[in-house]
Formats: sequence, structure tokens, C-alpha cells
Amino acid sequence: MGRVALHGRENWQTESGPRGKSGTAEKDLIEALKRNLAPETYEVDAHPKDFKHLYENVELSSKTLSEIFNPDALAMKQSKALGWGITPDFAIRNKKTGKILFGEIKRQDGWVEGKSPSAGRGNAHERLCKLFTPGIIKKYREVSGIQDPSILPFWVVLEGDITRDPKRNREIAFWFDKYDKNYFMWRPQMSDAELVEHFNTYLKPYLD
Repeated sequence: MGRVALHGRENWQTESGPRGKSGTAEKDLIEALKRNLAPETYEVDAHPKDFKHLYENVELSSKTLSEIFNPDALAMKQSKALGWGITPDFAIRNKKTGKILFGEIKRQDGWVEGKSPSAGRGNAHERLCKLFTPGIIKKYREVSGIQDPSILPFWVVLEGDITRDPKRNREIAFWFDKYDKNYFMWRPQMSDAELVEHFNTYLKPYLD
């Protein structure tokens, strides 16, 4: 992003961070799951640490190492101590089977009545595309225990005006393709019931 595009980004991060709208949306989602899933079977975690150290032991070729910055051992150790990986927004764990569904919550504005098409130009939804990378899918499958190729090992829940945006709905549908059960548009008019019904119908069977 250029300087002009980055102007005001600090304020945007404040509004979208844990104290802003996305933090509230995330808390609502987790509370909705906790209220509706049997606690004797399912545990719902916020910000699970299963992948906190994901990248620490990635080995690079000698050619790559010769071409990049290589900090000393102490600096690398200090960097690893801070965590060097990714943190999903939530996880649903089946205590009986040990299987886990990792999830992301994305809240974003969108093009709806009274707004212009530019209202949907945020990139929260685009950041979910990292989940489709071969390396992350492989690790998610390994840790989650969800190996069935008919489903992905993660669930993305979207909130806000993006859920009614005619352009963003088409983008997301295209990205997920046949895996349309791996995302859920939690639209403003919906209650917990639709969210939990989607989980129970399409995702729960892969945890049992």
C-alpha cells in the first residue's frame, strides 16, 4: 500500500481491533456458540494457541539463506519467544473425539442501501485467503483431525454489511467454490439459531 492509501490506517486499526467492532463481533460469536453447544461435548476457545509457533522450524534452502538477512541465534530465540505463527479467532473442540474446527470471524462494511460500491473495499475478507494456502491447509488438517477432503478444516463467519454486499458475496462464493459450507454469512436479520443450525448440519458431523 502506498503512503496515501495508508493515511489514517492507525485509526482504522483502532476501530477494527479488539476494542472496536470486530472485537465485539468476535465476542458475540463465541458467546453464541457457548450458549448453544453442549458443554459436556464441545469446548469453544477464543484465540487458540495451537499454531502460535507454526513458522519457527521452517527450513529454508542454503541458496535462500545465502540471499536473505540471517540474525544471530539470540535474536532468533527472542523472536521465537514472542510467537511466530498464526492465531485463529476461535476453535470448537470435540472433547470426546479430539477433533477441532478452527475458525475466523470477519466483520466488514459493505455496499448496501444508501452507500456507494466503495463502502465494501475493506480487506478483512481478503485476509481470509491465507487459509487456502497448501501449507496452512496441511497443518490445519493435521492438528484438527479433519482429513475428509469433502470439507475444509476451518470455518469463516462473516458479519456486518459485507454479508449483504452484492460484490463481496460473489467474491467469497467464488473463492470457496464447492466448499460453500465452510463459510457463513451471519446477516443482521439472523439470530444465533441460524448460525448454530449451519454448524450442526454441515460441520458438526466432521467433529463427531
